[in-house]
Amino acid sequence: MRTVVVDDELARLLEEEQPLDQATRETIVMSLFQRGKISSGKACELLGLERMDFMKRAGELGVPVYLTTEEEWEREKATIDSWLRS
Repeated sequence: MRTVVVDDELARLLEEEQPLDQATRETIVMSLFQRGKISSGKACELLGLERMDFMKRAGELGVPVYLTTEEEWEREKATIDSWLRS
């Protein structure tokens, strides 16, 4: 285990939603995932979340879970739209 010093202002900002240790861990893991340093599976493991819970939380934080091209996204969107219409 390692210790990281966080100033009071940053700690207060992180603690707005959850305890400092949990918020810090989540922030670090999401950053590593977003930068492609870890897989979504590893992120789930590190955060103790099921895949759907991870995807939901990532979405709440604005962290894209799927990285696709614009063309791939348009195809996916069309498929989802057709499901919603049926």
